[in-house]
Amino acid sequence: MRKTIFILAGIIFAVVILPVFLLRWSKMKRITLKPEKVKEQLFVRQPAVAGSFYPAEKEALSDQIEDFLSQPSELEKPEKPLAILIVPHAGYEYSGQVAALGFKQLVDSGITRVIVLGATHQFPFSGAAVFDKGFWETPLGKVEIDADLAAKIIEINKQIFANQDYHQEEHSLEVQLPFLQRTLKDFKVVPILMGGQNKQLIEDLASVLAENLDAQTVLVISSDLSHYPSYEDANKVDKKTIEAILSGKIENLDQLISQSMAQQIPNLATCACGEEVIKVGMRVAEKLGIKDIRLIKYANSGDVVEDKSRVVGYASVGFYLPDRKHGNTEALNEAGTLNREQQEELLKIARQTLENYLKTGGIPEFEVADERLNQYLGAFVTLRKDSQLRGCIGLFEPKIPLGQVVQQMVIEAATKDFRFPPVTANELKDIKIEISVMSPWQKIADWREIELGKHGVVVEKGGRSGVFLPQVATENNWDLETFMGQLCSQKAGLPADCWKNPSIDLYIFTAEVFEEE
Repeated sequence: MRKTIFILAGIIFAVVILPVFLLRWSKMKRITLKPEKVKEQLFVRQPAVAGSFYPAEKEALSDQIEDFLSQPSELEKPEKPLAILIVPHAGYEYSGQVAALGFKQLVDSGITRVIVLGATHQFPFSGAAVFDKGFWETPLGKVEIDADLAAKIIEINKQIFANQDYHQEEHSLEVQLPFLQRTLKDFKVVPILMGGQNKQLIEDLASVLAENLDAQTVLVISSDLSHYPSYEDANKVDKKTIEAILSGKIENLDQLISQSMAQQIPNLATCACGEEVIKVGMRVAEKLGIKDIRLIKYANSGDVVEDKSRVVGYASVGFYLPDRKHGNTEALNEAGTLNREQQEELLKIARQTLENYLKTGGIPEFEVADERLNQYLGAFVTLRKDSQLRGCIGLFEPKIPLGQVVQQMVIEAATKDFRFPPVTANELKDIKIEISVMSPWQKIADWREIELGKHGVVVEKGGRSGVFLPQVATENNWDLETFMGQLCSQKAGLPADCWKNPSIDLYIFTAEVFEEE
């Protein structure tokens, strides 16, 4: 009997247990083999349209782009910073020259981050899909995804989400990468693909993009214009579409497209295949106060092929920020402080914005005629309840006028100061608003230049930074040692005595502070 049991146990081990063990061991071995290769497969987006939309060979692609870039542009490169660029996305044979003259505006621009926004052509879906990490590869090499910026964009709305699958076969964003690789030096990219859209998605996406368009970041909008009318009809329709874009008003674009489609022009399938992404770009421009919008180049496929019966239109359009390096801030400094009427106007904007946002979720629009309130100055908005801090957030070196800065910061202070729960509508009657309008930063070489109570201070080191407004020292009755120690440790996460280290970057600024009565 015992011998029989041993025999049965041996059979069970050989037939059942041993194969299962070997199978699991084999899988473990395969999983742990060459982890670098697995990472490559997961995070490198391979070219999908190389060899069809553009050359698959590195040298041929590089030569073609260089030839495009060598052609003279009808638009002289403005001195102002380029913030948004609309470019086409057809095969290089058809739209490459138009796109190249747009990207030529980025040469020597100092841009290090590019947000590329396009509409899906392959997979229908709702929302905006962000390719959030890894690399995109073209025959010219790999471009790293700016994972930090992608994470910020995804946080704003559930309709904006991380998804790499929707990007795999899409051409509209991919074709922009080689141009960027030839016109910029070291840069990262955030590809965003839009599916089904609605007004709230456009608004939320435009808000987060506007907040992150700093001096080193450009937004590239990928869209062709009219599809499949005759050469003559395309020229007429596209001219009107471009005029609507140049107006900077989304309502003009909506009206123009409705009118054009209602005319039943033969074979006209659309006035712009990226209509919704163009609207996002226009809304970003509106939020940034951009008025300077210029046509860089227009053409259609009929300009490069013999058949002019069915064509597609292409345009490069640039949106340029005001040059704020000179003039604006200096003019305000020379003119002196804001008068009480101007202060009250800013407080009114802040109060009405806060009330409207907390009660309805909407942001009211204001027509600000005062020239000083349209200067590009930074500001902090501080909220207090029963004399206790309830929220404080600010913006340095903005790309929008002071009035809009106040609007944005009052909402940020109420809803996004991580130290406090969001302010509710029930608290409005108890909230007191304080605004600090800031001068530009001035770098100092010695901490002894700091005048306590007069100067706000910024400390920076190794990617960490912190800022205190001038009034923080006075309100807390701090001496300089305590003020700077708290700034380094509490705000910047650095050692409390870091401000005495010569390698630390220190900046000072002044602030004009006023509050509701």
